[in-house]
Amino acid sequence: MTRSGAANFAHALVAILAGNAVYFLLVPYLPPAARHVAPRLDLGMVVDFWICLVIFGLIKTAARRRRNSSRKL
Repeated sequence: MTRSGAANFAHALVAILAGNAVYFLLVPYLPPAARHVAPRLDLGMVVDFWICLVIFGLIKTAARRRRNSSRKL
């Protein structure tokens, strides 16, 4: 696995773990329709995926900014 591939895997793993943690912390406050019921594909799974996707975007943005700022120095 290349360095960028390993970094991408690490970013995705952190995003999924953090996103699921945030989702499970929010579950008591979500309306019943937005709560995931296994093993169905429902709105709860979409909400969970969306949270993970937002966190992944934040991680990638932070990594890109950090990489660009280190190149300028």
